[in-house]
Amino acid sequence: MFTELLEKVTTPHGIDRYLELVHPMLTVRELRAEVTDVHRSTSDSVTLTLRPTRQWRGFIAGQFVRVTVDIDGVRRSRCYSPACSEHRSDGRIELTVKAHLGGLVSRYLHTRARAGLVVGLSQADGSFTLPVPRPPRILLISGGSGITPVLSMLRTLSDEGYPGEVTFLHYAAGESAVPYLEELRTLAAHRNVRLVLSYPGAHGYFGLEPLRAAEPAFAAARTYLCGPPGLMRAVRDVYAAQRLSEQLHTEEFTPAPVPADGSATGQVSFARSDVRAANSGQTLLEQAESAGLRPEHGCRMGICFSCTQIKRSGCVRDIRSGELRSEEDEEVQLCVSVPVGNVAIDI
Repeated sequence: MFTELLEKVTTPHGIDRYLELVHPMLTVRELRAEVTDVHRSTSDSVTLTLRPTRQWRGFIAGQFVRVTVDIDGVRRSRCYSPACSEHRSDGRIELTVKAHLGGLVSRYLHTRARAGLVVGLSQADGSFTLPVPRPPRILLISGGSGITPVLSMLRTLSDEGYPGEVTFLHYAAGESAVPYLEELRTLAAHRNVRLVLSYPGAHGYFGLEPLRAAEPAFAAARTYLCGPPGLMRAVRDVYAAQRLSEQLHTEEFTPAPVPADGSATGQVSFARSDVRAANSGQTLLEQAESAGLRPEHGCRMGICFSCTQIKRSGCVRDIRSGELRSEEDEEVQLCVSVPVGNVAIDI
């Protein structure tokens, strides 16, 4: 009751807006985290250790969290998978972030993260997780920064004393681009962990024969995959051809390109900004950015919900499902919504 009274007194900003003036980690409702350690393991990635506030409920290996930072006065969010074991005893989270060209949050964290930095944090989410009980054979496939959720799985299995067989197949540009290389080799020294590192040019690309060489019993393994779009497509194609799609579980944070609707008509009105533009057929997020606006967003693929805004009128199509939404004053995700005719959005 006392907290509710304070919230009313501090409206419209909320009590946490005032508490952060005392200390940014002092919160009542909002979940935040302090960076306690920074390590740059490769030239284009940074590993952060985070200490969450008391609201943190933990995570399951393979899930993701949304990290929020202020960049030039605008709050930006991005989804990252913890790389540590879900059984980590100190309650802290380890994130490895690869700096992507054009990635505002990743480049900010890569260049400016330091001990003491406080970031916004969401509770863990996502269904890319290992089953319970654990299957007797597991194949983990990753490429580039997609290593983090499957590494979390491997570390978790190690902490649990998993008695089954694990193969860890990772694709990278070269040995120097493999995060956690020494730890992976140490884990592979265990009799039930097989490490296979593949570098294009030296060891080829993914295909049925390289898969058989890495894990001869792949058809009997539950497979978990995270990586760049090309690798994801190649693995899916092989598993589909072998009629093993049900064995394959995937996670991806790279949005697939969405071609603009060449037959789009109408106008998009950004009500709060008093900006109007002809409907280009792109997503509302892309059209807002083309109009010079900077709405908050994160994953750009409908996972994190940080770009959710109120659609005042008009109809939008969800690019994932094709569903049409035409209710007035309803919430829509800008990154996966394409206007159908005239649309007014509260930005």
